[in-house]
Amino acid sequence: QVQLVESGGGLVQPGESLRLSCAASGNIFSIYSMGWYRQAPGKRELVAAIASGGSTNYADSVKGRFTISRDNAKNTVYLQMNSLKPEDTAVYYCNADLNANWVRNNYWGQGTQVTVSS
Repeated sequence: QVQLVESGGGLVQPGESLRLSCAASGNIFSIYSMGWYRQAPGKRELVAAIASGGSTNYADSVKGRFTISRDNAKNTVYLQMNSLKPEDTAVYYCNADLNANWVRNNYWGQGTQVTVSS
């Protein structure tokens, strides 16, 4: 059974930083892409994604402030969030497109709360 376990959320002040981590476990054969989405009231949006080859994609609202990276050996993806703003407040979900037990599927983590407030 595949699991995505997230960590690193919390409460910070505007301008501060946080680092989110998401580790995938299970009988995983390959991971095609991993990414982070966030859910605020009324909308869910892609924040950042990274493909197996290392190419990245960011939401315009986080470009220049957030950096996504990946440790393939650990099946782990990270999201370094700098210069956080109140509008970054949301539940952040890890997502992985991967092959486990010869079946390709899309998986989600349980979510981690990020709150940016003074």
